Amino acid sequence: MIKLYDINNPKLKNVYLHQNLLKMSKQVRVRFAPSPTGPLHIGGVRTALFNYLFAKKNNGVFYLRIEDTDQNRFVPGAEAYILEALEWLGISPDETIGKNEKFGPYRQSERKPLYKEYADQLIKTGWAYYAFDTPEALDFHRKQHEEQGKTFIYNHHNREKLDTSLVISDEEATNRIKNGEEYVIRFKTPVDETLHLEDLIRGAIKFETNLLDDKVLFKGDGMPTYHLANIVDDHLMETSHVIRGEEWLPSMPIHILLYRAFGWDAPEFAHLPLILKPIGNGKLSKRDGDKMGFPVFPLEWKTEEGISSGYRENGFFPEAVINFLALLGWNDGTDKELFSLEELIEAFDLKRVHKAGAKFDPEKNKWFNHHYLIKQDEALLAKAFAPILISKGLSIADSVLLKVVSLIKERAHFVSDFWELSDFFFVAPETYDEKARKNWKEETPNLMKELITVLVAITDFSSINIETIVKDWMTKNEIGMGKVMQAFRLSLVGALKGPHLFDIVELIGKDETIKRIEKAIVTL
Repeated sequence: MIKLYDINNPKLKNVYLHQNLLKMSKQVRVRFAPSPTGPLHIGGVRTALFNYLFAKKNNGVFYLRIEDTDQNRFVPGAEAYILEALEWLGISPDETIGKNEKFGPYRQSERKPLYKEYADQLIKTGWAYYAFDTPEALDFHRKQHEEQGKTFIYNHHNREKLDTSLVISDEEATNRIKNGEEYVIRFKTPVDETLHLEDLIRGAIKFETNLLDDKVLFKGDGMPTYHLANIVDDHLMETSHVIRGEEWLPSMPIHILLYRAFGWDAPEFAHLPLILKPIGNGKLSKRDGDKMGFPVFPLEWKTEEGISSGYRENGFFPEAVINFLALLGWNDGTDKELFSLEELIEAFDLKRVHKAGAKFDPEKNKWFNHHYLIKQDEALLAKAFAPILISKGLSIADSVLLKVVSLIKERAHFVSDFWELSDFFFVAPETYDEKARKNWKEETPNLMKELITVLVAITDFSSINIETIVKDWMTKNEIGMGKVMQAFRLSLVGALKGPHLFDIVELIGKDETIKRIEKAIVTL
């Protein structure tokens, strides 16, 4: 039994310490390496964010590599979408396609000739072999095993019984390849080893090599698989830490073994917890978003089948998206929930990332957006609200719009909520809330007529002055507050909602206020 990185093994202790010293002295370089197979899922965004935070916390480099070796799954526009999403979120890579290409190309399809050299190297050193099995032959073996209640695994049990270069001469293997026979290159997984590995989030992990399959490293179409390309690129691009999703944890042993086969120092690994469904068990999916009415993509994604909504188009602020994603599987050890990007960088530590999955909460996401909306510059919010008013045929002065925004923003989650929260500022109510109508009593019309007389006499029509005069009138005449104020609000708004009543009165003006009260008297 061999233990990789076992500090209790005297023979390996100095090697372990030396490798750690090297790692400590190396610059932190982390990457986000998505495949351009469609829109970027919010789970992928969280992975990019944690890599970004780790890099910035350690004065390192965050780079983006596009892993497009599987050309059958390539989707036009996906690469541009990924770059735009990271840009919108404010976590753009330091290096990527067309930007600081220190270790370029950053698109794997453009590195194609490179991988064959490394695959051939593994063949020469005995760490890999050619496999000529046809899809039909492999399907036959799988079905045969299923009939016996077994699972077919291509590894040390059968690799010398199957159609591989391990059971034929080098000359025969070379001739078969020259003659155009289909083949793949498989990794030759060591036998009877226990790999004791270390994950920065999960701690010690153990793998038995006898349970691993001989992964395909290079395909007959001349393209590498994820495993080979990923390891070669991470090494050549001097990746110091691999921070990726939990779903890649089963790939850790083959990747560590590949580093050993090439004689390279492995980066440190950290596998992030899954983002779980809001309800039930399992990983968050697009279907969950469709079913419950929330986005799972940062930006809108259009296809012939339809449109998948994005956080940007749903009115979320990028800062809010970053904040709630950071707290999906991580916290700083306190009850603090609102963090700027700079504060996240300062506080971030992989030791505080949880092992267990993090449940996605759409309502909590809205809560975050509400807090970031409140912080926004009111002029920017007014500018965002203006097109909604224009679409309704309204042209409102900037000064009025700014005032309205200042009065309603505390109640909104999104700019799209503004109209429902403020329509009464611009348009007199046509109907009156049924439940609120019970506040309109038999004596209310006379009280409202008296109120009109009071309002007509006011010259300084500011909120504070109107409130003072109206309340003095009620006090002097021993009129209960509830008898006037709710009916007054119902007259102006059409419901018992909205900001401070006298702020509404000031903004719509004396004439409009009186006009609405008179209409309510007639209607109610």
